[in-house]
Amino acid sequence: MERTLILLKPDAVQRGLVGQVLSRFEQKGLRIAAMKLMQISPELAAKHYEQHKERPFYKGLVAFMTSSPVVALCLEGIDAIAVCRKMMGATFGNNAEAGTIRGDYGISRSFNLVHGSDSPEAAQREVGLFFPEGVVDYDYAAYRWIYDPIEELKK
Repeated sequence: MERTLILLKPDAVQRGLVGQVLSRFEQKGLRIAAMKLMQISPELAAKHYEQHKERPFYKGLVAFMTSSPVVALCLEGIDAIAVCRKMMGATFGNNAEAGTIRGDYGISRSFNLVHGSDSPEAAQREVGLFFPEGVVDYDYAAYRWIYDPIEELKK
């Protein structure tokens, strides 16, 4: 199983879309390993987005991410990173396909509702930043009805 960090950004929280977005991930078959409503500090935002520090949008991004609470999630599933990124859609809502989170709920180039890890290395780093206390490991009974264990074992 692969883990990924998903952030439901301030615009998702303020627009009341948390439940709808979270339900899409759950309905897809991803397991919630950790979840919390939190206010991102400027320090955490700076650490999270440090690779963008020299880019012109960095200050605005940090200001946006610290402007209101977010919901931080650690989701788990087979190929969770790729699955979540496909579900989120293109970065800018006006370019995102219908049926994706950004395609259905977003149109802005600045407010794009969700963040998702882009690689296993980024996911490990980001989950550690947002969940230093760790995640919850539990038997997720739905996996028996989501993944065909025989087919998955053949991979």
